[in-house]
Amino acid sequence: MPENAAPADDLPLSGITVVSIEQAVAAPFATRQLADLGARVIKVERPGDGDFARAYDTTVHGQSSYFVWLNRSKESLTLDLKSEEGRAVLEELLAGADVFVQNLAPGAAARMGLGADDLAKRFPSLIPCSVTGYGSSGPWADRKAYDLLVQCQTGLVSLTGSAEEAARVGVSVADIAAGMYAYSGILTALFTRATRGSVRAVEVSLFEALAEWMSQPAYYTAYSGTQPPRVGTRHATIAPYGTYTAADGKDVLLSVQNEREWAALCGEFLGDPGLTTDPRYASGSARVRHREEVDALLAGRIAASDSGEVMRLLDTIGIANAPVNDVQQFLEHPVLAGRDRWREVPVPGGATMTALLPPVDLAGTAPRMGGVPAVGEHTERILAELGHSPARIEALRAHGAI
Repeated sequence: MPENAAPADDLPLSGITVVSIEQAVAAPFATRQLADLGARVIKVERPGDGDFARAYDTTVHGQSSYFVWLNRSKESLTLDLKSEEGRAVLEELLAGADVFVQNLAPGAAARMGLGADDLAKRFPSLIPCSVTGYGSSGPWADRKAYDLLVQCQTGLVSLTGSAEEAARVGVSVADIAAGMYAYSGILTALFTRATRGSVRAVEVSLFEALAEWMSQPAYYTAYSGTQPPRVGTRHATIAPYGTYTAADGKDVLLSVQNEREWAALCGEFLGDPGLTTDPRYASGSARVRHREEVDALLAGRIAASDSGEVMRLLDTIGIANAPVNDVQQFLEHPVLAGRDRWREVPVPGGATMTALLPPVDLAGTAPRMGGVPAVGEHTERILAELGHSPARIEALRAHGAI
């Protein structure tokens, strides 16, 4: 066991077994968080190449940056689910599992007898979780969905970018949203089973997960008749809130959230207390209507000083601010170092990588930070646990079932 990997039996979800037919981002993100809390997560992969996210890139000691992020502390079992033998092994696994997670192509789980209703008949205590694109019912149930498609369908892309050009969010935000809701849904279902004895199936779609995150601009649009504009690093409905370039060429972001902060900014930073009573700037809505004038005032003041001096003064008067970091600067952030948020995690091939701890701290509990599995690394051990003899395992391998 790696030095930084907590024993599973010391963690909140110890004793919980999760079987997951998963790929890409959303479902693996949900199950990795269960593994962080001590659940045993058995990841079912295709013989040979496994989860196609393994091949997204080769940047982390030959492994995909996506895959190592999403799959630490799991066990990899290869099964050909198109074969009768592979399906029989899956049934054996599900008989002893607490949770089953899948994000197969539309309709595939139902065709394989792995839909929630079918599973409830065979495994009444099993909690099934389905991660879909647009839901298992409705007019788009059969459509494939990938992250950027969902960003476009929910209108997120129309809000992101500059006034001249829309842009995708730079991380897989629809997948991440769905993974988070699947994770919380599974935890809720486990709690309900434990406290009430009832089993509830969980379903999350990428579209509806991101639709929830789009609620504020959706309500703004529905009740104003106009959607919030694309304003780059500015905030569409709060001003001033955005980035400005200092004399040393570095960008500084600042945010004013209320009238007290606006008064402090006017009097102690801009040197003009009278701006607080100017009807153009006397309320948040007024400042948004006169955003260009507000931005011009701040841009001129900030351009006259170096970024460090600007941020020190803003700190002194209680205005939230930050430099605009690139990813390397994020990696070197003093909060991550000062709070000891990095751990070493083994990856296939014998190397280790530096990985972030999960963001939720449970008092007295250290999350499991186990290794990232190679394709099929645990196949023989899992099959042996199920009672398969070495000869039987070799026969399964010879038939291409594992």
